[in-house]
Amino acid sequence: MDFFWDVRTYLQSASRLRLATRGPKSLVSQSIRQIQTRSTGHILNTGAKIPAIGFGTFQDPDAQEDAVSRALKMGLRLIDTARVYDVEKQVGKGIKASGIPREEIFLGTKLWCNNYHPDDVESAVDSSLRDLDTPYVDLLLMHYPCTFKRGEDRFPRDANGKMIHGETNFVDTWRAMEKVVKGGKVKAIGVSNFSKGELERLIKETDTVPAVHQMEVHPYLQQKDFNKWLKTQGIHVVQFSPLGNMNDFYRTTGWSKEVSHMMKVIDQPLLKEIAKKYGKSAVQVVLAWGVNSGRSVIPKSTIDWQIKENVESDFQLDPEDMEKIATLDIKARFNDPSLDYRWRLYSDLEGIDGTVEGRTH
Repeated sequence: MDFFWDVRTYLQSASRLRLATRGPKSLVSQSIRQIQTRSTGHILNTGAKIPAIGFGTFQDPDAQEDAVSRALKMGLRLIDTARVYDVEKQVGKGIKASGIPREEIFLGTKLWCNNYHPDDVESAVDSSLRDLDTPYVDLLLMHYPCTFKRGEDRFPRDANGKMIHGETNFVDTWRAMEKVVKGGKVKAIGVSNFSKGELERLIKETDTVPAVHQMEVHPYLQQKDFNKWLKTQGIHVVQFSPLGNMNDFYRTTGWSKEVSHMMKVIDQPLLKEIAKKYGKSAVQVVLAWGVNSGRSVIPKSTIDWQIKENVESDFQLDPEDMEKIATLDIKARFNDPSLDYRWRLYSDLEGIDGTVEGRTH
């Protein structure tokens, strides 16, 4: 039996009555129709399968080992992490503690900007593999297109606090990543936070079309045209911050944009109304919107009932509800450290107005 794609038995038999809000005690009417929880997967341009719903590991380092283990036991099979998150050791321990065979898990991590020099890429991958305690990762992403100065300092700054850039560029890094794939330590490579122009250059100047572009997508920032273009290129989209400005990080970081303080995506009355129709929560509707759009989503949580809620977010939304959610697009981008990184990120994409100068760390 293909465990990886097996629809979770306990989900099939569980009640589909779900929470109307992101709270464990808010129950919905008993008249709500029964909703089938699916186990959707997508095929990458490498032929590999990637689940539609995954588990993000940004923040909460002390909780990640247990959270990863519990998420896997609850049925999630996509784990997303990054070198700069400083949780790879915890993630590796969580995978081992779960008892789920490594081959049933799609594990991805990200190369950080101070390791972009071609001579540093493979050793950086080796460090991630050592901490994750795995012989390979299913996906390696370039975290941002900007290169920082080589060395141990992940955020190298000059005497004035300005970020110091490296001497190579993302094309050089990509070519080094291609070589690591050939060695078997990485199954697929992709990027994160790239603009369309940067992706076009990468495709034109190298031999490998990215398997994945991980980027900010949520009802407030739908990037409809860019998503369509990525699909034409065979690049699968993984949505980070799929719940938009729910994470307090966007309101506390040094470059927090004013728009980050607006009504949270999940508090939108429209989403709550749609949620009632399905006996789900607004959170589940937002995640289902991403899945129904053909993308993968990687929400983060270390709380059991929220993880379970995320697992149960793979369900069919009616076309009219997808159309309603489309009206929430206000091109609000929350993740934009451009001025701190001294690189105009997302230069040809939506939502770059209102960028604020301030330190990430």
